[in-house]
Amino acid sequence: GVGPSDASPDEGVVEDLPLIDEKAVEQLTEGLISHYLPDLQRSKSALQELTQNQEVLLETLEQEISKFKECNSILDINALFSEAKHYHNKLVNIRNEMMMLHEKTSKLKVSGIN
Repeated sequence: GVGPSDASPDEGVVEDLPLIDEKAVEQLTEGLISHYLPDLQRSKSALQELTQNQEVLLETLEQEISKFKECNSILDINALFSEAKHYHNKLVNIRNEMMMLHEKTSKLKVSGIN
């Protein structure tokens, strides 16, 4: 049969809860906030300062990177100039050799006629 043991276990729980004092809840909330808020505000300002410092650091790094890029381009230009000088010297040597060969062939022609 149906006895008292068949009643729902949740039955009567709501009625057993004490009445919630709104004033106490408000005071507890204010106490909790006043306890943690200063630390949270300090943490917030520390994080803001850290973020600002990181932004400054990033800007500085970007400036340094652009300086390195400029240096690399200058080095590339220097390499091009030294390469151009090298090939210019080769051309001068070839020209001198051609002039010398021209003189020799001219002398051979002259001596061949006599």
